[in-house]
Amino acid sequence: MEDIKRRKTINKLIKIFWVFIIGSVMGYILEMIVGLVQNGHFVSRQGLLIGPFIQVYGLGLVTYYLVISKIETKSNLKIFILSMILGGIIEYLFSYFQEKLFGTISWDYTNLPFNINGRTSLLHCLYWGTGGILFVKFILPYIDRLDNLYKYKSYKIVTTFLVLFICFDITISGLAGTRYLERRKNMEAKNDMDVFFDIYYPDSKLKEIYSNAKEVKIDEL
Repeated sequence: MEDIKRRKTINKLIKIFWVFIIGSVMGYILEMIVGLVQNGHFVSRQGLLIGPFIQVYGLGLVTYYLVISKIETKSNLKIFILSMILGGIIEYLFSYFQEKLFGTISWDYTNLPFNINGRTSLLHCLYWGTGGILFVKFILPYIDRLDNLYKYKSYKIVTTFLVLFICFDITISGLAGTRYLERRKNMEAKNDMDVFFDIYYPDSKLKEIYSNAKEVKIDEL
């Protein structure tokens, strides 16, 4: 009995992980298309140092999955309103913590009506609401099929590798962002790790990778 519960828990966590990956990659593709339309050429919109991932979309899709999948009566209006609220909260919190931890923001909606501190807006909440409906109609029906893949060894190997890679990617991205803020504060390298990031991920490199990130004034942090 305990083994069955343990297996179900593991399967659930693996499924959540893959939902995060799917959302992060889809978000990257969407942002690349938006960037192409706005600028007339491709620009880097990735959220991590390595790979086509934008984690705010991944977290959004995970939230959709955890919350919306439990709703028995999935009316379009209910899904839209719930997704709109959840997406706005995630977008706001992600922007807030990015600013406080790394001294940058990747979006600023202060020029839009009905915005909240420039971190989210009514328009973008409407986008999140639409995304929730699309998620239920086109993605959610296929997520449970991931359970059928767990019996394959190749699926386990790919999942394990990807989990380790994403953990590494998030960690190194966070450390590079922290060191970036320290350099802005004129803080000298304290150890070999700081030296590593100063050499391989200087300000110019990070600005190239996170081309849409804008610096926040130090005294505002």
